[in-house]
Amino acid sequence: MSQPYPETDPRWQIRYAAMVTEAQIAVRRIKPGQRIFLGSGAAVPQVLLRALLNERSRLADIEIVTLFVAGELPPILRELSDIFTINTFFIVDSVRELVQTGKADYTPILISDLPRLFANGQLPLDVAMIQVAPPDKEGQVNLGINVDVVRSATENARLIMAQVNPQMPRTLGDSTLSVWDLDLLIFGEEPLPELPLLANDETITRIGKHVAALVPDGATIQMGIGRVPQAVVRQLTGKKNLAIHTEMISDAVLDLLHSGALSDEPDSPPEAERVVSSFALGSRSLYEAVGDNPVFRFRRTEYVNDLQQISRHQRMISINGALQIDLTGQVCVDSLGARFYSGIGGIVDFNSGAAAAAEGKAIIAMPATARKGKTSRIVARLTSGAGVALNRGMVHYVVSEFGVAYLFGKTIQERALALISIAHPDFRVSLLKRAVKLGFVRPEIGEVDGQIWVGSRELRTSLLLENGQMLTFRSSRPTDWKAIKKMLYSLSEGTVYRRFMSHVKRFPFNRLKNFTFIDQRRDVVVVGTVFDGQSEVIIAIGGYNVDGPSNRAEVAFLVRDDWQGQGIGSFMMRHLANMARSAGLAGLTAETLVDNRPMQGVLNKCGFSVTTRSDGETVHFDIDF
Repeated sequence: MSQPYPETDPRWQIRYAAMVTEAQIAVRRIKPGQRIFLGSGAAVPQVLLRALLNERSRLADIEIVTLFVAGELPPILRELSDIFTINTFFIVDSVRELVQTGKADYTPILISDLPRLFANGQLPLDVAMIQVAPPDKEGQVNLGINVDVVRSATENARLIMAQVNPQMPRTLGDSTLSVWDLDLLIFGEEPLPELPLLANDETITRIGKHVAALVPDGATIQMGIGRVPQAVVRQLTGKKNLAIHTEMISDAVLDLLHSGALSDEPDSPPEAERVVSSFALGSRSLYEAVGDNPVFRFRRTEYVNDLQQISRHQRMISINGALQIDLTGQVCVDSLGARFYSGIGGIVDFNSGAAAAAEGKAIIAMPATARKGKTSRIVARLTSGAGVALNRGMVHYVVSEFGVAYLFGKTIQERALALISIAHPDFRVSLLKRAVKLGFVRPEIGEVDGQIWVGSRELRTSLLLENGQMLTFRSSRPTDWKAIKKMLYSLSEGTVYRRFMSHVKRFPFNRLKNFTFIDQRRDVVVVGTVFDGQSEVIIAIGGYNVDGPSNRAEVAFLVRDDWQGQGIGSFMMRHLANMARSAGLAGLTAETLVDNRPMQGVLNKCGFSVTTRSDGETVHFDIDF
């Protein structure tokens, strides 16, 4: 690959001899009572940090501020925390125990607001300790894999000391600055801390597949800090023409790069600047990949997290994790109750930006449970003391391994049912009872507390009609009851009579619940839907109820009047029959009115052995597999 940058100056230590010094000498410039900015992520200047520890007996009332610290630094930080004040803007493993025990401070803040604190003097910086690649022949140093708020810190600190590390890759974007913008240069070559992604387990894989279904080709992706949002991106390798605009990149981006997902065609190389980020944290392979690579652009936080920059991307998709969400849609990301665990980071910036973008989607992705399945992340009420990062009006898609809940513009009842549907089955009954008690859902829904299930993915299929219209068939959901009610009231009297064998005038909730609140492990209800440009519209519904002793199931289905005569009923019959046979049933049964010729034709042509008998008013069908 071509080298966009001039070569490293091999004589830089001689050329800038007046600025070059030892780490121990450099930190002696620090005075008691000062505030030090510490470069973050994998770019922590460890040589300077160790030297600072050696000066602890001389310094007092020192405050160290940092975005977050990665790498094997807890022993140093633990020692420093006994003497200095450590103030972090995002909590990771290396400082979590210190914060939770009161030995370190945490400042909750949107990352997009952090540079403003440095610039307006609210958080003045006396010293900035950063890490850079060696100067090139034009006198430029490079911030490498961490630009984020480091750029702002260097512009606002009064004294800037930089560890010069030849192992820091040079990157493109806002990464370069003049060596004359620095005050002290300290040579310190050492490997960058690595944080490779863990292998995806079954839960993460299932979440990723649900997320992937929401991501179209040509989308621009943001993935939040944390294992889940980073890992689910691995499920996007089958997409085309993706781009990345995000705070952090991990090895997941390499999967997209190598798969061709960042290109228009799988075999073509990605275009320049397909990935915009403010910092990288991953393996050595990632660090090597971003070096001098025009595919990657490292930008400052003020650009990457800017709402206008985010929302200008068409099909902007934000994927962020959460610790807990309540049944009304309130999202907690930085604490477990009153115990601070993580940070706000950029979730508000990107959730809002994606929601405002044309064809954008804001997604919260998280496992349904925590503590090895002992607790549900979906709760009736947030744990006491939990902070709300996204209020209930800001949340759009919530994804767990059990499915997708769409909350935006939905009522409290619809939200509660949607979230209960994607909670772990072990917690759905208790969540529903709490929802009834809190007045989130109507009392009669509590009677179906054992029947809130998400159907199998095998129930999902599609049908392309001769006119080019695509229909999607999926399992019914508890939140479908209003859409099904609307469909039923749109039917003609004749269609209603043929389906229900009586002149039904009303469809109260007690009747509607039979279509939506069912145990999909045993019985099946599928709905056929079309997209009208704004939302999903149900135009067909069908299913079967299992009779245990006979090992058969009674089948029935219904198609809206204006969609009849296009083969939809026949398709649903074949789909339901195949599902029943796969479930081990011996066959199906059905009953129709004698004059319901269209339904009889569908049943007789289902492709299996069919026998009939009639009592003069109805026809009974036995279908054997």
